[in-house]
Amino acid sequence: MSDATCVMAIDPGAISGAFALFHSDGHVEAGDMAVVDGQLDAAAFARLVRSSHASVAVVERVGAMPKQGIASTFKFGVAVGIIHGVLSACSVPLHYVTPPVWKRHHGLIGKDKEASRALVTRLFPALPGLERKRDQGRAEAVLIGDWFLSKNKEKRP
Repeated sequence: MSDATCVMAIDPGAISGAFALFHSDGHVEAGDMAVVDGQLDAAAFARLVRSSHASVAVVERVGAMPKQGIASTFKFGVAVGIIHGVLSACSVPLHYVTPPVWKRHHGLIGKDKEASRALVTRLFPALPGLERKRDQGRAEAVLIGDWFLSKNKEKRP
């Protein structure tokens, strides 16, 4: 893992997915997944993966949510499939983590996504793009990547 060019971490979402990139030089960035016509833009995601030179990706392992509508569940499943398919097509090794595992690692209990954003602003105070409440997906992607790097004994960037 120490020769990794870039670790990509992903918090999937049908139209609210986010990514974080942990570069080997210590630079960390986070952003939202591109969306077109209400669906994850596969071509834009493929460009992001290729331009990041990601050598490994960690994706939150997700499933259908109780009481979620059929159409939104399908759209969410398509987005997750695009993420997995693009990463595989770009030959990026893929690792998964469930929400309870990375949240427990960071001391986050429950489903309060705002706590994730608050934690990231403390851990990575120079990281831009976390000012708004709706930036919670970016924060969770950062925490997923941070968990992965900690698990693999990498130093925090």
